[in-house]
Amino acid sequence: MKVIRTIVELRDALDVYRKDGKKIGLVPTMGALHAGHASLVERSVAQNDITVVSIFVNPTQFNDKNDLMNYPRNLDADCALLEGVGAQIAFAPEVAEMYPEPDTRVFSFAPLDEVMEGPFRPGHFNGVAQIVSKLFYAVEPHRAYFGEKDFQQLAIIREMVRQLGLRLEIVGCPIVREADGLAMSSRNMLLTPEERTRALKISRTLFASLEYAKENTLQQTKAFVEEAINATEGFKLEYYQIVDGRTLQPVEQWDDSDYIVGCIALFCGKIRLIDNIKYKEVK
Repeated sequence: MKVIRTIVELRDALDVYRKDGKKIGLVPTMGALHAGHASLVERSVAQNDITVVSIFVNPTQFNDKNDLMNYPRNLDADCALLEGVGAQIAFAPEVAEMYPEPDTRVFSFAPLDEVMEGPFRPGHFNGVAQIVSKLFYAVEPHRAYFGEKDFQQLAIIREMVRQLGLRLEIVGCPIVREADGLAMSSRNMLLTPEERTRALKISRTLFASLEYAKENTLQQTKAFVEEAINATEGFKLEYYQIVDGRTLQPVEQWDDSDYIVGCIALFCGKIRLIDNIKYKEVK
């Protein structure tokens, strides 16, 4: 596997494949890779001739400087994982490479970015759109892969692609969970052993709500989750929203949509975690 640091070198390397009509897959990441990322890479490797994985902790999507500073970084371990799952290129630029000058672009994704993460992380999705669009322009992939754990982000990236008129396929991939059910996240490694055990309450509550929802209203199900999380010592709930899976707007009743997702964000100690569960989905 080749590790590339500059956009010029990346384009030169990809041109060789592009001239031969090869399909290019991109997996954008912020590093601290785990089996969830590996599943995205494996899918890209299976569906494309060459897979590029970007490793870049993007400063413009952090509205908390401490969160940016503490975000885990381990390029050597990341590259070892990527080589093991068949990625051909790791693109690991420095900040100055991606932002030689400030990116002043302002995106509008209303109403997708006005709910859930939006009020709690102002500017976050604008930063995501800045870096992901830069990566799309640098790589020009045929397909790009994103995990459904960041459910709102996935919807916004699809909208960004539509707005910019980009010609690529956005592939959403299912949440990968630990054996005990915890959604895999780079932030999990920041949890203390006690917090890691406590964090299991998130997925267990969400899965319990699937059964609860079969006999109860949407509003009762929402209250069921909120009460369980709020009753857990060491948790600070930011939101639990049950939304339409396409528009991300809150729904009031189970028959309001054929695609309904519950999305949660909370602090476990000082570590912010997110997860989601699908109540209804058209197969």
